Amino acid sequence: MTDLIEMSGICKAFAGVVALQDAQLHLKPGEVHAVIGQNGAGKSTLIKILTGVYRKDSGSVKINGSETGISTPREAQDAGIATIYQELSLVPLRSVTENVMMGYEPRTKLGLIDWQRAHLQAEKTLKRFGVDIDVRAQLGTYSTAIQQLVAIARAASMKAQVVIMDEATSSLDDQEIDILFRVVRELKKQGVAILYISHFLDELYQICDRVTIMRDGQTVGQHVVSETTKLGLISEMLGRDPEEIEAAGMTGLGGEKRNQPGEVLLEADEISTGHGLKDVTVSVRKGEIVGLGGLLGAGRTEVARALFGLDALRKGKITHRDGPDRISNPAHAIEAGIGFLTEDRKREGIIPHMSVRENMTLALLPRLRKFGGVDRKREQELVGSFICSLGIKTASMEQPIRELSGGNQQKVLLARWLALDPRLLILDEPTRGVDVGAKFEIQSIIRDYVEKGLGVLLISSEFEELVEGADRIVVLQDGHSVTELENPGVTEERLIAAIAHHYERGAA
Repeated sequence: MTDLIEMSGICKAFAGVVALQDAQLHLKPGEVHAVIGQNGAGKSTLIKILTGVYRKDSGSVKINGSETGISTPREAQDAGIATIYQELSLVPLRSVTENVMMGYEPRTKLGLIDWQRAHLQAEKTLKRFGVDIDVRAQLGTYSTAIQQLVAIARAASMKAQVVIMDEATSSLDDQEIDILFRVVRELKKQGVAILYISHFLDELYQICDRVTIMRDGQTVGQHVVSETTKLGLISEMLGRDPEEIEAAGMTGLGGEKRNQPGEVLLEADEISTGHGLKDVTVSVRKGEIVGLGGLLGAGRTEVARALFGLDALRKGKITHRDGPDRISNPAHAIEAGIGFLTEDRKREGIIPHMSVRENMTLALLPRLRKFGGVDRKREQELVGSFICSLGIKTASMEQPIRELSGGNQQKVLLARWLALDPRLLILDEPTRGVDVGAKFEIQSIIRDYVEKGLGVLLISSEFEELVEGADRIVVLQDGHSVTELENPGVTEERLIAAIAHHYERGAA
């Protein structure tokens, strides 16, 4: 079959810094093709060249066998290439119809927009994908999943040959992802090619036919998805031997006990709050990772908030080795040696316009006081040491944190708490929204600190991460702790069975 898109020998440099070197991409009609790689691997640059955002320095781009000189996003659209970005480029305050038909509105003989035809065309396009909504309503009144489908419908209205999906599932729940995948399969049946960019390797095996792997600006592999393993993909992405990755437990945390846990650092006994917790019991010991497992809404984040003093207790007791008798606010928690890495990095973690240095030392400032100010020399030494030890990729410690990749932002936030030398670290979705390479590095950092005695409470929606990472897993259901599983011996199947068993009992 002739390639629909053929990109070969693509090179691109910015101010002398090479972003792409002999990169390749071959996309066939009616296939779902993934492009994966660490942040900085060159995925975005390659896609932006294809969509006319950047101009290549050298190389060839062919569409249906013919050389093309796409130099603007509009030219890419006219060539049948539509892009759905992670941050949707839609207008929430305008109607669904306006978003679907924007730039392609049907006109009357007088040149005015024919709104009746526009509404009918928008409805017809959406119904092709099983979406039956009021197209006259504001787009912003609908869920993120519906907005994603509207973005796809817009691509369909443009009669796109290629639809590029950039992290399309990052803000969707499982049910919404199923709907999106159904739409992708429908587009595939219609002969539309899907270029699929995702950090979630499991999705590749559900939806993709082939995968292109990029590393350091180069294409390092292209495979049929069904003929490769997740370990093989990770190995090519990182440029490491599979044995090395496997020895680290794939995720970097390992699935067996590393050492004998020490004394109890914190114990919550039948705690309840007004925010979804009802009699939860959990403890964490020195040198131990305790996972919190459960479905969305089970109360995992609520436990973290209660332990860190963000939500007041209505019932129960929290005891810890040192610190104030009662943790009623985050300041008390920090005094007790507890750190909390929030799940919402953008809204509750980073301060975008502040530097890497300022973000990293935010919680540490009271300890950096000197003569009424901040000991800048000590601050810079500490920040420099964490940039080095955690492998944070930044131009300088004064670079605004918003300019860093998601994985490097997460490392800065991790360093914020590690700089306080905590006894216990609560990690809520620590690897969400980062690429596989950054995930491996973050989890390796966590593992190293646990081996030195740090206690960790790990919250993750990925069962694999809990199974491979935790010494014990406390299963939650509807704000209750219902059972506890202990490694070695926990499997994903056993964890899922434990969750399902207690939900069935609850339903009965």
